[in-house]
Amino acid sequence: MTRTGSTSTRVSAAVPASASRQARLAASASVIGLRRVNGLLPRNRAGIGAGRGLIAGVMAAFGPVLPGTRVNRVRSGTVRGEWVRAAGVEQGDKAIYYIHGSGYVVCSARTHRGLASRLSKLTGLPVFLIDYRLAPEHRFPAAADDVEAGYRWLLGNGYRAQDLVIGGDSAGGHLALDLLLQNLRGDIAQPAGVFMYSPLMDLTLTLAQVRDRTLADPMAPAHTGRRLIELYTEGQQPDSPRLRLSIPSGADLPPLLVQASAGEMLADDARHLHDMATTAGVRCDLELWPGRIHVFQALPLLVPEAEQALRRTREFVAEALAAADASIRTKVS
Repeated sequence: MTRTGSTSTRVSAAVPASASRQARLAASASVIGLRRVNGLLPRNRAGIGAGRGLIAGVMAAFGPVLPGTRVNRVRSGTVRGEWVRAAGVEQGDKAIYYIHGSGYVVCSARTHRGLASRLSKLTGLPVFLIDYRLAPEHRFPAAADDVEAGYRWLLGNGYRAQDLVIGGDSAGGHLALDLLLQNLRGDIAQPAGVFMYSPLMDLTLTLAQVRDRTLADPMAPAHTGRRLIELYTEGQQPDSPRLRLSIPSGADLPPLLVQASAGEMLADDARHLHDMATTAGVRCDLELWPGRIHVFQALPLLVPEAEQALRRTREFVAEALAAADASIRTKVS
């Protein structure tokens, strides 16, 4: 993989032509149940607590932690997180740094432990899950600052930037891109690559609302997502450069892999990120998978396509790390 210059959309052979029957049924059932419940939860302490519990239950039921997974919690200064290693995976000199989604409000390192265990098993790498502070208890830029601190912590604890691949889903995709742009501003070495699942880019959810009117998202109405995000961004201007992210032309960013469900609320956010990246000259492979479940990669017992998408992620991670190694050898010689 090259750092910049490729502007084509990659259509992976891993992407099936249509969603499985199980995935279609899951989306239909979610519209009836989960979407309705999410839409009714009040935006207060009780409602937020119920939402956190609901999502944690869904993640645990349909994306459980693999047997034999080892988890080591990290508490170091302001950094909170955990190392997740699937059975047989050792703590080596390469790793994945994963930033969970949540609308900045409802998820945690623990809810994403199952996804991290699968990524670890497939890639053979340990996964560091950052447990950033959540809104409304902690507003912008708390989450972004914690994500940046986690990356600096990894660099300060023996990991080279070129030996790290960053992953993120939903709001974690926005936080991942913010981190890359902060690295640019601070002249900090970039990771070997970044993969994102259903990344959130438009924090006003304008793109999502237009799509949701045409085809109701199975997980939650667009206005529910906006209410969550506003708990994090309250008091900020929507065009703040760290909220409305923009990739400058010629930016030295690592290659990106973006996956989303073709029929979900954030599909147009994924397209927007791809267009923004490729216009700037950054390689970005966009894969729109048939189906409608948001971050389906985390729910393999609900959506069979999750395993295929994760295998494609494994390929991307291996390619990115190999390309980074080759680039370093070329510079040394």
